[in-house]
Amino acid sequence: MSRVCELTGKKAMVGNNVSHAMNKTKRKFDVNLLKKRFYIPEEDKWVTLRVSASAIKDINKKGISAVMKEAREKGFLTK
Repeated sequence: MSRVCELTGKKAMVGNNVSHAMNKTKRKFDVNLLKKRFYIPEEDKWVTLRVSASAIKDINKKGISAVMKEAREKGFLTK
């Protein structure tokens, strides 16, 4: 299973480790993913999603229904 947020589509970025001598080696910046259950009152059911920490902040701000609606429109959520 790839490390991609199901609501925002965030995935790992690539960058460089930079030493004091300015030597550069490739590294990967992983997404801060968490497996979390959310209750959807409109459908009266629980769903389990792998979401990033920033997606959880969006859910706290806007609500799970609004965030899932945006994710469906952008094509990240297929359910």
